[in-house]
Amino acid sequence: MANVEDNSLGNYLKNRRAKLNPAAFGIAPTRRRTPGLRREEVAQRANVSATWYTWLEQGRGGAPSADVLDQIACALELTSAEREHLFLLAQHRPPAVQYQEPEGVTPQLQRVLDSMEFSPAIVRTTAWDIVAWNHAAQAVLADYGTIAPEQRNILRLFFGNPRVRNKTLGWEKEARRVVGAFRSDAARSGGSEQIAALVADMIQISPEFAEIWRDHDVLDYGEGAKHFHHGTGGPMTLEYSTFKVEGRPDLGLIIFTPATPTDADCIRSIIRDRP
Repeated sequence: MANVEDNSLGNYLKNRRAKLNPAAFGIAPTRRRTPGLRREEVAQRANVSATWYTWLEQGRGGAPSADVLDQIACALELTSAEREHLFLLAQHRPPAVQYQEPEGVTPQLQRVLDSMEFSPAIVRTTAWDIVAWNHAAQAVLADYGTIAPEQRNILRLFFGNPRVRNKTLGWEKEARRVVGAFRSDAARSGGSEQIAALVADMIQISPEFAEIWRDHDVLDYGEGAKHFHHGTGGPMTLEYSTFKVEGRPDLGLIIFTPATPTDADCIRSIIRDRP
């Protein structure tokens, strides 16, 4: 139960409620002592008891469930950042990631990618669909622009594309790391149906994936090194780091950097020779 003397959650709910315009919800204008919606109006929109919601604002409503918090966030028309703040106040953790269908990134983020001339970079979803990349990634990793969008997925490429498989050094070991990292991401994805469909498809496509998936290994993708053989640049090692995209918890940015000066020279040579 929240501390009444330190009622951060209740204060936040009252503040958000006061900023809503009743007319925007079809509520006839009446004389009100305070601005915004009334408690019972928010409770009705959230499909919860008015008494319970009043207690929640007063700091004595008990710990709300994630589903109820989502209903309240919707009733108060919270933004994604405001919704996350609500969960942090109520449950001391961010909400589960809400699955979103693959879509492009903002022009600003694409410009960030393009500014990294000799560092391959891609943006992937929690289902590991690749939705953005820069010129260096297209030259060094894969020509994503020529791959059908439905096949532009890290798992599908790694297990189903012979060119990607053949250029990966130590493919078997890397395959286990890839699947373990994907399983970790999948648990946080908020898209169980979509992830289940992808996994079922991968099991049918690749016996190797099916075998590794049954081991239930979980790994962090965070940082590491990718060893591969480029067709024109020869063997090289790229170190990678993964970052979340602010405001889009369903997206991850992966930046690859050359591990040695020799690797850097190889990348420059590949990019310079590419049309």
